[in-house]
Amino acid sequence: MLGLKLATDPRWVNIVESNISEILTDHAWCEQKAASNAIYIIINNSEKEDLVTEMLKIAKEEIEHFQLVHEIIKQRGLELGRERKDDYVGDLVKFMKKDGSRNDALIERLLFAAMIEARSCERFRVLSTNIDDKELAQFYHDLMVSEANHYTTFLGFARKYSEKVDVDKRWKEWLDYEASIMENYGKKETVHG
Repeated sequence: MLGLKLATDPRWVNIVESNISEILTDHAWCEQKAASNAIYIIINNSEKEDLVTEMLKIAKEEIEHFQLVHEIIKQRGLELGRERKDDYVGDLVKFMKKDGSRNDALIERLLFAAMIEARSCERFRVLSTNIDDKELAQFYHDLMVSEANHYTTFLGFARKYSEKVDVDKRWKEWLDYEASIMENYGKKETVHG
């Protein structure tokens, strides 16, 4: 369904399990950034009522996810660490086309968001099926479903609002690029690391 070309090695979960505090902190900040991205799309495309409505839902859901992760952190006696730089997202930003019309920028932003949601969904699936911690396994299974919905929402709006961009062709380029950078990831206890 997601079309990702390079699957996460399940052994990545062993790295995650070695530092649950780090994955939870990183995950919390990923949720905050996802909420901020939805708000960014609203700010720059406020005339598109259906898009604004859906981005509001996503922003709210992502903040709720942040809160859920924060609750787990507190329940386990851990501390929400400082925001982390996400190298994976930084690599994706480099691939975003920066020229073109305002509409082209919207399509690119939607595809960028869809890519992050697709990989997050895949990572949450790997966690839910491989982590020994049953509470976290269920938690990540539940979030996997949400991420899949966000992925399809972003991709659907890219297709709906594209004026000149061949979205399917550009999405294939995103998938190819993402596969080329994923060889660098899966070595750290972070959602995309």
